[in-house]
Amino acid sequence: MTTEPARWAYLVEHPGADPDRDCLVLESGGQCSMVVVVAAVASIADAPAVAAGLVRDERVTLVELCGGFGSGDVAAVGHVVFGADQIPAAAYATAAGSVTGRPR
Repeated sequence: MTTEPARWAYLVEHPGADPDRDCLVLESGGQCSMVVVVAAVASIADAPAVAAGLVRDERVTLVELCGGFGSGDVAAVGHVVFGADQIPAAAYATAAGSVTGRPR
């Protein structure tokens, strides 16, 4: 039995973007991550439809939204929020160092 890679998508905003054209796909280590750009302001209302299409057409199981989306925008898509204060300080510092590539 072949295991299909985990499929995640990250929606970000950028002026003049087209989600059908402006998409980056990264596949490795059993995971497929997509960065999909939606236009800021003019068609930010399209974000819920873009997210639904990724789930339906691309079998995405997790959609994350850029922090630049406003609270009204994310309410239309749905979201989970947790603050850095809910992560033990040492674990947060370790994760931040590994994400940014800074030497420890």
